[in-house]
Amino acid sequence: MDDATRTEIEAAAFRRLRQHLMQDRPDVQNIDLMNLGGFCRNCLSRWYMEAANERGIEMSKDEAREIYYGMPYDQWKAQNQTEASPEKQAEFEVAFRENVLKDKE
Repeated sequence: MDDATRTEIEAAAFRRLRQHLMQDRPDVQNIDLMNLGGFCRNCLSRWYMEAANERGIEMSKDEAREIYYGMPYDQWKAQNQTEASPEKQAEFEVAFRENVLKDKE
């Protein structure tokens, strides 16, 4: 497989993952994704931003989230996210530290 075809297939898989998380399963909470998988929709939008920045395209966290979520993040959050229990929040602190903060070290 040539590089261009591989890139097209990878982009299609990313778009399908986004559709699954945003349209097919918006009920799945970001905190549950992070606690179980070590990433969430916000991570995907951050990775999008980082890839853009690496290519010289200036993009803020808020801009990347709006592109990924298809609307301002606060609006999507109000429509789809629920308050997390103290237990889930404690799990999140660990998952965030192990999966997000370690990337910044």
